[in-house]
Amino acid sequence: MNLLTAQNLAHTFEYELFKDVDIELNSGESIAIIGMSGSGKSTLLHLLSTLLTPCEGKILLFSEDVSYMSKKRLSSIKRHDLGLIFQSHYLFKGFSAYENLEVSELLSGQKIEDSLLEALHIKEPMHQKVTELSGGQQQRVSIARVLTKKPRIIFADEPTGNLDKKTADEVMNLFFDYCKKNNAGMILVTHDNDLAQKCDKVFHLEDKKLQRIK
Repeated sequence: MNLLTAQNLAHTFEYELFKDVDIELNSGESIAIIGMSGSGKSTLLHLLSTLLTPCEGKILLFSEDVSYMSKKRLSSIKRHDLGLIFQSHYLFKGFSAYENLEVSELLSGQKIEDSLLEALHIKEPMHQKVTELSGGQQQRVSIARVLTKKPRIIFADEPTGNLDKKTADEVMNLFFDYCKKNNAGMILVTHDNDLAQKCDKVFHLEDKKLQRIK
């Protein structure tokens, strides 16, 4: 099943970042986008996840053109079907780790699963304040917060940047398993070529063009 289709995307800030970008994501599939810093990888991810509007082109989520969606419909899709994970965790600092997950639980109507907390090795510190956690723990809580809502598409921008290699590998395997078991998809932006190669498809963004290399 097709989850996302982007056609002829182009975007410009003070200068043209990229143009004529086409990409498709299907259920159970993972896609990595690699490229030099400043090539526009994160901006492209923000377009695909509807955080930004492209200057040109169109994006279809679950076969619906985003540009024709009502605000209510798009808001519902963002709340229930899209999960965004960034290198900066964006947790609520005045809350405990568990309270951060409860926000996701409340908004999505999904339950917090102990198996997820155990897989991310964060069950023990769940009732500590976010500010008392290490950077790696904070990142894993932010990942748990996103996966708790059971998204159909995961958008991840350097999600393992604050993690050691062993934990990073465990987290990526968790993402891959999640996508397969839930017929979900993932689009990952990373500088790590080894990590990228674990995905089903790999694209390289360079010289304003997105080229598939795997």
